[in-house]
Amino acid sequence: MQLQILEECSFTDGRIYVKGKLTARGKRKRADYILYYKPNIPIAIIEAKDNKQSLRSGIQQALEYAHILDIPCVFTSNGDGFLFHDRTAGREDLETELSLDAFPSPEEIWQKYKKYKRITTPDEERIAA
Repeated sequence: MQLQILEECSFTDGRIYVKGKLTARGKRKRADYILYYKPNIPIAIIEAKDNKQSLRSGIQQALEYAHILDIPCVFTSNGDGFLFHDRTAGREDLETELSLDAFPSPEEIWQKYKKYKRITTPDEERIAA
C-alpha cells in the first residue's frame, strides 16, 4: 500500500465558455483533500471547514466532487470531528459522525472502494491497483 494525500487539489480545469470568437475558462473544482490508495486511484475526499461550522458544512460540495471522481467515501470535518458519508452503505448507515481518532484506516477505505467498484477477485484488484 502506498497512501497519498493531496491537499487543495484541483481536479478539473473548469468549464470552457464560448461567446462568438471569445473563450474563457470557468472556476476549477478544488477539493481540500483527496486521499489516494495508490497513485491515480482516489478513494476518498475530505472537505474541511473551520470549527465555527457544523460537521455537515460542505457535505453537498464533497458529494458533488465524489460523484465527479466516482469515489465512495466522503468526509467533511470542522476540526472537531468528521461526518462520514459512505456511498456503499444502506440508508441506515449512510452518514456517521466520527471522532478525530476514529478516522478509517487506508485499508478500510480501500475495502469500501473495492465494494463500490465491484472488485471481487485478486486479478480484478491487481488490474485496478
